[in-house]
Amino acid sequence: MELPLVVGVDGSDGSLLAVDWAVGEAARHGLPLRLVYASLWERYEGAAPPGDERPSEQLMAEAVVADAVERARRRDPDVKVSAEVVPDEASNALLREGPGAYALVTGSRGRGVLSGLLLGSVSLAVAARAHCPVIVVRGDKAGLAGSHERILLGVDDAATAGEAVRFAFREAEARGCVLDVVRAWRRPAHETADQVSPDLVRGESQPAVNPAHDHERQASALLDAALHDAATDHPAVRVRRTTVEGPARRVLLHRSAAADLVVVGAQRRSGHFGLQLGRVAHTLLHHAACPVAVVPQRV
Repeated sequence: MELPLVVGVDGSDGSLLAVDWAVGEAARHGLPLRLVYASLWERYEGAAPPGDERPSEQLMAEAVVADAVERARRRDPDVKVSAEVVPDEASNALLREGPGAYALVTGSRGRGVLSGLLLGSVSLAVAARAHCPVIVVRGDKAGLAGSHERILLGVDDAATAGEAVRFAFREAEARGCVLDVVRAWRRPAHETADQVSPDLVRGESQPAVNPAHDHERQASALLDAALHDAATDHPAVRVRRTTVEGPARRVLLHRSAAADLVVVGAQRRSGHFGLQLGRVAHTLLHHAACPVAVVPQRV
């Protein structure tokens, strides 16, 4: 049985965009769609009184879910859609859905987000703590529509990028588009242009090597190692590899303007309950010009 694509809904414009995007994603992968509305109305309004009368928040939740289901079915009648109203705090409810989900999908901002915030607290908490891929739907019209026909994958460390790499290859194959893989590298400030590389020098007579060339070579080797298995499993995917000097968050943010989805890995340490997002993922979740997939790797 295929795991569902789970979408958090709350009636906000952000969650409606997430539903629209998730319908297309579910159709591409042949997945069922599960819509979840989470609310603590039982705690705040008490148990429902006798008779047919129900708390106003429960009625609103049911209406939001019904509208979201109808919206999804209108967008693609062939996608199987189910929905549930869960009496719980939104981030906790979605995190509990994670182990049984292909991925969790949220909008970038939900109801009640303070004016000026770029990313809602629920989306941030879910992206930082889930043990399955989390996709935050954000960006401009071109990125949301998938018109660039390009998936962007940022590779940080070969040892912790495995799941993100496999996810990105599956996504590019399902879309039939280019996979743009980027490894950003930076030269330590103390290095000089004529410094000898310890990896390359094999004797006193060996000429000095430009450290930038050494770092670029290492970045390229890391990409080779990170991509090898997935590229073998998905030979039809067109891969464009790039190594570039600069801060990874700036490089990927700039390139997100020409992508339909940017994929980055994240570490999940067993037993660690705090937020686990690096600077790169955090920057992209707040500012990327297309949806962002954070794919965890257990370490």
